Formats: sequence, structure tokens, C-alpha cells
Amino acid sequence: MDELSYLNELFAEIEARRVAAPDTSYSAQLLADLPRAANKLGEEAVETVTAALTGDDDAVLAESADLIYHWLVVLAARGLTPKQVVDILQTRAGVSGLAEKAARGK
Repeated sequence: MDELSYLNELFAEIEARRVAAPDTSYSAQLLADLPRAANKLGEEAVETVTAALTGDDDAVLAESADLIYHWLVVLAARGLTPKQVVDILQTRAGVSGLAEKAARGK
């Protein structure tokens, strides 16, 4: 299996947990509570940054895995998909990051 295709499988599993009992599924709990899911995403982002700054590669990898999982949960909770994110990235392909940010007024 292509390593990145696993993200689609994980996303599908998260989506499937939408109908699971929240008392037995962490994903179901997060899907039912967008503010909690978004807070966890932010927490994992900070932990990833912290790990990156400490120089601990194992911690960066572990925190990145947590970050990606929580990012996928937030997408699912909002009714969005990773493909939609990829579509946006593809529209930016070949465009300087600085030019692209300027065009968005960032």
C-alpha cells in the first residue's frame, strides 16, 4: 500500500466512527464536539512545534501523527475531506509561496 493512501483509509475509519457510541470511541466523541476536536488539533500543533524545537525526531514524528489524526477528525467534523485540501494545494502548485500569499492578502 502506498503510505499516503493510508491517510485516506484513516479518514474513512474516522468517518465510520461517526455512528459509533461516544462512550466507546474517541473519534465519535470528537466528531460530536467540534470545539473539543478543534482544541485538540491546536494542542497537537503546539506539541508538534515544541517537539520540533527540542530536536527530538521521535517526538516530532509521534506528535505529527497525533496532529494529522486530529486534523482529519476536524475535517470530518466539518463535513470536509482531505481531497478538498489537496485540490487547494494543487491550485497553488507552481506559484511562489510569497506570490500566492500576496494574492490572498496575507
